[in-house]
Amino acid sequence: MIIPRQQGANEGVDMGIKVYFAGAALAMASAASSLNAAPPLAVYGQLPGFERAAISPSGDHVAVIGTIHGARRLLVMDAAQKLITQADVGTAKIRSITWAGDQSVLIRTSATVALNNDFTTDKAELSSVLVVPIDGTKPWRVFAADSASVTGGVLGMYGIAQRNGRWYGYFEGITLQEVQTGVGADRDTWASDLYEVDLQTQLIHILTHHPVIGGTSREWLVDQNGALAVTLELAHGSGLWTLYNSRHTAIASGSDPAGRVNLVGFTPDGSGVVYGMRDTKSEAEGDVDRWFSVPLAGGTPQPFLDTQSVEHSFEDRGHRLMGYSSDDASGRAHFFDPHQDKVAQAIAKAFAGERLTLIGYNDAFDRLLIKTEGPGDPVTWGLVDLHTGQTAMLGQSYPIDAGDVGAARMVAYKAADGLAMEGVLTMPPPSLKAADRNLPAIILPHGGPAAHDDVGFDWLAQAFASRGYAVFQPNFRGSSGYGTGFESAGNGEWGRKMQTDISDGLSELVRQGIVDPKRVCIVGASYGGYAALAGVSLQQGIYRCAVSLAGISDVAAFARDDVAASGGDDMLRRNLKTMVGAGRDLKAISPISYVDKVSVPVLLIHGKDDTVVRYSQSANMADALRHAGKAIEFVTLPGEDHWLSKSETRLAMLEAAANFVMQHNPPDPGK
Repeated sequence: MIIPRQQGANEGVDMGIKVYFAGAALAMASAASSLNAAPPLAVYGQLPGFERAAISPSGDHVAVIGTIHGARRLLVMDAAQKLITQADVGTAKIRSITWAGDQSVLIRTSATVALNNDFTTDKAELSSVLVVPIDGTKPWRVFAADSASVTGGVLGMYGIAQRNGRWYGYFEGITLQEVQTGVGADRDTWASDLYEVDLQTQLIHILTHHPVIGGTSREWLVDQNGALAVTLELAHGSGLWTLYNSRHTAIASGSDPAGRVNLVGFTPDGSGVVYGMRDTKSEAEGDVDRWFSVPLAGGTPQPFLDTQSVEHSFEDRGHRLMGYSSDDASGRAHFFDPHQDKVAQAIAKAFAGERLTLIGYNDAFDRLLIKTEGPGDPVTWGLVDLHTGQTAMLGQSYPIDAGDVGAARMVAYKAADGLAMEGVLTMPPPSLKAADRNLPAIILPHGGPAAHDDVGFDWLAQAFASRGYAVFQPNFRGSSGYGTGFESAGNGEWGRKMQTDISDGLSELVRQGIVDPKRVCIVGASYGGYAALAGVSLQQGIYRCAVSLAGISDVAAFARDDVAASGGDDMLRRNLKTMVGAGRDLKAISPISYVDKVSVPVLLIHGKDDTVVRYSQSANMADALRHAGKAIEFVTLPGEDHWLSKSETRLAMLEAAANFVMQHNPPDPGK
């Protein structure tokens, strides 16, 4: 793919980016597709061949998690894409990778762990961090099993800092403490604290040492020198929150029973802190998410980026804010520094027509990692070098020909009550030469529900589109990305307006002649799985079949289990009541209460190690449907979590769902 060089210069640097994808250093496992023959489901269902990438502070090294010839590996390359070192990562569930200088790569993984009766839940997803030196010395884990004082793995990562030529990492861990009981015996209790880890010597020491305070959570900001600069404390019982500086002087405070306050980063000059909270901006606008800044030395908080809608913030390695990406369809990056902003806009112009994501950048901001998705693009990862003005391809997530990528676009529509919304429509790929009218369809509501779908390459939508379906992903009320008011409009609307928003989107596609209303199934995961079940129980006569992956069938049990797992957290209890209701309301919106209304085949799929939505949600629904004499299939994914983190079981899910849909809603109109 060649895009003409964009002309223009800034301070002697050619700001035009020539898109020239050189031979990829990472040769992904490929399954060739041919005209009119859909790629095998394995191409979509296995973990992406290119998963993650990170660039070192100097820009001289890039770390990649990818699959080569069926083996999943960490690869470290230099700027010329010469391999420096590699390590086998096997089936590890990798959540992030980052650099500690140019010497080590930090890989954060998680694992589902069974817990004993001392805990409020039977399973938990616990994280650990693997430090991989690129000089070939042996990798090691932060907070290893032989640690006498820290247990439970890594609860959070709070950055990397260099001091006196050494690199340190900052991690949240559980500190075991021995407490006198007063009856001649001691017992262990714990607190969540912040640790500094020397990434060369592996020595650790605690930066905070708060006494155990029930129902209080904390966030921290560590500055570029490794000093603890800001602490946010939130009392879950009262909703009171306080920001403290390094001297533990309160510099801001407030109250929110829902606990909607968070640390964002330091101000661009490093003299203050930026935090986010939900605030009443005006009577007309109601509650909105806003950012404020306050000096570290104390002062009056001031609005920060008050006129912008922000999806993601960019920061340097000392957590000072550099810019943000817009919370709109463009997702475009903006930077406070004029030169950096000009670089970002030049890259966006070079990749016009594709969805561009800025993944990372070096300290000098002259080598940038990007990811693109769009027409004919099955997610491409590239390294932009401002010195040459070229983008070298590092790899593609899915080995799919351009002609096998279905085109995606936004479709606007209105709900029955007039609320404006939109959704992503993915059409069958050009290689199928399918019609563009009266198509069979898959309605694919997202999880969350406070999430949203954008135009890009969605592996599940593309898999169904490759079989000849139009796939629609509605951003119903309650979705994020459209402002606080739109998200809050979903409160109390599970199974009600949130559900009819989904079918209203289908009605718009039928009105436009794109979809055949008699050939539609609904498929979803997590909240989307709930919506799939609700679509054939609380609603009837719309869908020919339903597929629920890790979906909620009994909302009352879901809320009860969540509160129990939290140890009876008051803030969680309040938030659940706001979001879904309480008491009889929960039964009224639970699909399991309406199994007698189900008249179409239902497929339930659930990972046995799901710690977000319990496996029993699907197991109990399957039993209820069988008892009612309904057409039901139930697929268990052994060892799989809520996020389909393993290739084998993720593919098993896709194959089961696709085969089920093609059986009960075949893409061939004659069946």
